[in-house]
Amino acid sequence: MQAATPAPNAPAMSNLIPLLRLEGLAIGLAAIAAFAILEKSWTLFAFLILAPDIAIAGYAFGRRIGAIVYNATHSYLGPAAVGATSWYAGWSGAAAPVLIWIAHIGLDRAIGYGLKHRSGFKATHLSSPV
Repeated sequence: MQAATPAPNAPAMSNLIPLLRLEGLAIGLAAIAAFAILEKSWTLFAFLILAPDIAIAGYAFGRRIGAIVYNATHSYLGPAAVGATSWYAGWSGAAAPVLIWIAHIGLDRAIGYGLKHRSGFKATHLSSPV
């Protein structure tokens, strides 16, 4: 099966990167604002904001496993699933960690850290094509 070729006037992916980064910033700041509304401990925020980056340890098992583990913790699907499950279960204690997790992902995207490709840690969905 041959890959589809982009339309002649379609924007290059590199033109979309600033928009995706701005979107990440908006989501990150919204999550921080929501966290502030919860009036939870900023010490908790500081303690957990970098927790998803522990997933970088997956790269000890190779680029493929590293990318899978990293992407699993840096996709909005994880906090959405935890948030929805905890809401359904009536457990409000997950709200603060979920918002911190979302803030982490959004801020990562804002500064250019995206979902990883198997080819290497620096190859992301926010990398400019070479």
